[in-house]
Amino acid sequence: MKNSEIKILLVDDEPDILEIVGYNLKSEGYKIFTAKNGIEAIKVAKKEIPHLIILDIMMPEMDGIEACEKIRATKELENVLITFFTARGEDYSQVAGFDVGADDYITKPIKPKVLVSKIKALLRRVTEFEAITSSDQVSVGEIIIDREEYVIIKDGEKLSLPRKEFELFSLLASKPGKVFKREDILDSVWGNEVVVGGRTIDVHIRKLREKIGDNNFKTVKGVGYKFVIDED
Repeated sequence: MKNSEIKILLVDDEPDILEIVGYNLKSEGYKIFTAKNGIEAIKVAKKEIPHLIILDIMMPEMDGIEACEKIRATKELENVLITFFTARGEDYSQVAGFDVGADDYITKPIKPKVLVSKIKALLRRVTEFEAITSSDQVSVGEIIIDREEYVIIKDGEKLSLPRKEFELFSLLASKPGKVFKREDILDSVWGNEVVVGGRTIDVHIRKLREKIGDNNFKTVKGVGYKFVIDED
């Protein structure tokens, strides 16, 4: 996909951020849309259906956490890539962001060129993942992975997962019983050019356990995680 075809929604209550970041992303050829709070962001997102939303957390009227939650609850936006852009500390905002369906997390202040590089890496991971996965349904035990709709089917029920949760599950389920090292998971799902906190994988695994089943995911201390089938 060409840069000119990619839509990015930039959401921040600081005009300087919108102007500077927007200018740098436009210079790369991306189509940029802006919003100054969560309420406005949802309206613009529904109208434009962006490929990526860069969402600040601390905003008036509706903050980024609530906005992300509402965006994920909107059918046509459930697979949009969302990265939080905030100056808040990692312990609260990163975990809270992932809990409501964010894909990634960028801490500001950040140099425009570095931000552009990170955005390119995020979009590249999406392109690469879609390129190597087929549209067929793949069965793993009693679970079906539908790579076309980005859903899994368990006990006849469709479960729609945020993009990173789906990619993480697809990776682990691709080789049941294999222990995937934490660094390999980060590289495969987030990309080695995207810097995320050490708790990122843990948060996503916790969400998968809640949705799919605690017994299907095993922690190998000091190493990583594995997916197991029908293990009591």
